[in-house]
Amino acid sequence: MRRFSIAVVAAVTLGTALSSVPAHAGEENGGRGLAHCTAGTCHFDVPPGTYDVRVTLGGKAASGTGVSGETRRSLLPETAVPAGERITRSFTVNVRTPEGEPTGPGGTPGLDLRIGGSAPALAGISVTRARHARQIFLVGDSTVCDQPGDPYSGWGQQLPQYLRKGVSVANYADSGESTVSYLGNPQLWATVRPLIRPGDAVLVQLAHNDKTTDEATYRANLETLVAGVRERGGQPVLVTPVVRRWFSPDGTLNNPTALLVNGLGVDHPAVIRSVAAAHGVPLIDLTAKTKALVESLGVEGSKALYLTNEARDNTHTSVRGATAYAGLVRDELVTRHLVPKGMVRVG
Repeated sequence: MRRFSIAVVAAVTLGTALSSVPAHAGEENGGRGLAHCTAGTCHFDVPPGTYDVRVTLGGKAASGTGVSGETRRSLLPETAVPAGERITRSFTVNVRTPEGEPTGPGGTPGLDLRIGGSAPALAGISVTRARHARQIFLVGDSTVCDQPGDPYSGWGQQLPQYLRKGVSVANYADSGESTVSYLGNPQLWATVRPLIRPGDAVLVQLAHNDKTTDEATYRANLETLVAGVRERGGQPVLVTPVVRRWFSPDGTLNNPTALLVNGLGVDHPAVIRSVAAAHGVPLIDLTAKTKALVESLGVEGSKALYLTNEARDNTHTSVRGATAYAGLVRDELVTRHLVPKGMVRVG
């Protein structure tokens, strides 16, 4: 990532594009296009809500532009445009307070978008309030949340880039949370539950911090979350936790640490699978999928998915790892008909 040079290039590109591309007609809430952009950042003074963003990309030279926003969320993957051409891309973004982790700082009011990529070129931008957007709520821990700083990233932070206009991700995952603490903290479940609308998908991945939760309590907590989503007319989706990168001597992850079996012997993925089967809840077996990926890469290759080299951390993911894991979730959302295939990006 060329963090500093991107900002310089973007500032030049935005400046040259401003005089030649008018703001889009019919924009709402102050969305007047490039007048809101400077030095690679665009700010729109909008209240909390769900918004559609439409960007026009390209310039005289060949370009590669990506968009992130709010607390380091990846919203549009780097998109290549040939020299002299223009293309448009759209996505839907959730604006909330706090803008990142629910128990974290409030962040900056409004919508902040950052223009990056290997050769960014933004020729136009508009922001309008979304109508009838599908919502995907995320209930989870630090492996899912919008992590505030490098080099950490949760898979929920990377998921939006895989979704097209009409689907927003409302990431209410929070670092350090277990099923017990998530249900007990009024900033978490008591805040999320009233926001769920009929038809919204609510993905629940809580296990990493249930280190002292007994099986009966863990099962009951999952059932409480499922029932709460259904009472609001939403679609609960249970997600088994991402594996820890903890290899056994035989080169597999076949051990309690990697596969999230706590000190009481509670096999979290097994309980989640059981609750999903008993209550007819869609299941995303992220434990099985991340296990297969990590084992396929091996002891050395899998280090890049985690923060092994940076922080001796084999639980939390890098941007690369979070992006790969978000791709696995994207595939499951389509397979289980939770999001139409035409509303996701591939690759």
